[in-house]
Amino acid sequence: MELLGKTRVRIEDEKVVEVGRPVIDWCPLFEKVRGIKEITPDAAAENMEFRMREHGMFTPRRKLEMEVFVGFGASEVMMTAVSRGLIEAAVTVCDGAGTVVTSNPSLIQGMGGWISGLVETDPVLEVLKGIEERDGVVLDPETARIDPVEGAVMAAKTYTRFAVTVVDAETAERLRRVEEDLGVKILIIGAHLTGISEKDAERLLSLADIVTACASRYIREQVDPLVQVGTAVPLFGLTRWGKEVLVERAKEVDNPLLINTMPLPVLPEQKQPRPLV
Repeated sequence: MELLGKTRVRIEDEKVVEVGRPVIDWCPLFEKVRGIKEITPDAAAENMEFRMREHGMFTPRRKLEMEVFVGFGASEVMMTAVSRGLIEAAVTVCDGAGTVVTSNPSLIQGMGGWISGLVETDPVLEVLKGIEERDGVVLDPETARIDPVEGAVMAAKTYTRFAVTVVDAETAERLRRVEEDLGVKILIIGAHLTGISEKDAERLLSLADIVTACASRYIREQVDPLVQVGTAVPLFGLTRWGKEVLVERAKEVDNPLLINTMPLPVLPEQKQPRPLV
């Protein structure tokens, strides 16, 4: 999995066995929630160990129900969108299972609340069983492969309006073709976009309904949103559907909200991840 400044961490037998280099030095979100003042390989390894210990990630003890992690994260947004009837289901990922389709809001949050950029995973029997018990359908239980497009094709057999999370522009383009071919409506949510190229940022922004800014310089420079939530690591609603979903999510956030009209995006320099890439 890639986490904490897109640091790639490999886990085997419930142990961190390999850690890459982070591409950023500081993230305001992780300083706020975990007190991490500098992103280093050791900090990434420790954070992964925390996720395994506290949430059972990459283990048979994987928790599939958990509290809200942040007010406006991809899983929180999809959870609310399903519970409020704006979409019928979500196509997302889970360690130990790969691509999953579900209409269970609690499972959406349970799988996604602590996921960062899941690159590859092996099937874990207990996780597969837990997902099935909670009305989730795993795309490929034998291999736990990650394939959002095939997940969307599978979802289209049951649902007509659903969300899919993507990490690149090519997948978003393929999903729009699925939308046309199968007569469904797909809410595309772009996530894990730190390091996306200038051209791919432009392509994704033309296709997605919602994107997370992550630590992307080009998303921040090019985005022209209808709505923005957050100012440090914001989510942007790019379409009327995306705007509706984010506003609906705002209704469930307990903290006080300021609602105002102004030119967007609003990105206070001192609050952005460093460096933007």
